[in-house]
Amino acid sequence: MVEAIIHMRDLVKQYKMGDNVVTALDHVTFTVEKGDFVAIVGPSGSGKSTLMNMIGCLDKPDQGEYILEGHTVNTLKDVQLAKIRNENIGFIFQNFNLLGRLTAVENVELPLIYRGMKAKERRECALRSLEQVGIVDRANHYPNQLSGGQQQRVAIARALAGTPPILLADEPTGALDSKTSQEIMDVLIQLNNEDHTIILITHDRDVAQKAKRMIMISDGRLTETEGTQHESVHIH
Repeated sequence: MVEAIIHMRDLVKQYKMGDNVVTALDHVTFTVEKGDFVAIVGPSGSGKSTLMNMIGCLDKPDQGEYILEGHTVNTLKDVQLAKIRNENIGFIFQNFNLLGRLTAVENVELPLIYRGMKAKERRECALRSLEQVGIVDRANHYPNQLSGGQQQRVAIARALAGTPPILLADEPTGALDSKTSQEIMDVLIQLNNEDHTIILITHDRDVAQKAKRMIMISDGRLTETEGTQHESVHIH
């Protein structure tokens, strides 16, 4: 039996906008299993960013229950949430979020510093992650010496570095051209083939179809789930 890594039950999130109350998530229920690759697809204003913030423990629901690897997220204090974010979730952002004054390997080391990992072990771990995404030869380059695709590989390596159980990718191809987008999706597919659990947030159905499962979100509700199946790929 495959182990469920995320359980969301009846999640509701509302925001007050002037005199109006906007329901960003409307009784959302879904499960992600270990080794899954799920794409959550929706246009701007559909609730996908709010759902991503819930999955990433950046926000708490008003109602419902979120269980992440046995932790009931709703009941945790901010310090505990920060610890879970650092240890359980590797974040991959649309705009890479690399620090320009640090080399690629130093950027990858950052989350490991917060864990208190010793320098030698940290460096070895960061280099392993860069190797995993096919960019270890650029370890000592600064972000401004790297292409967009290379920067996103460094960002993926940073997300991988602490071996978190979940990789959460927010529009990871949004700032890239179509050829580079395909290369980045190939990296994510290979990582999933290596048993990493990946949740991908996107507005692009073509990108989403490369995941194993595609969940549509509209007006804060999960409206449709389509089975897809990616092929094995190899990073060159």
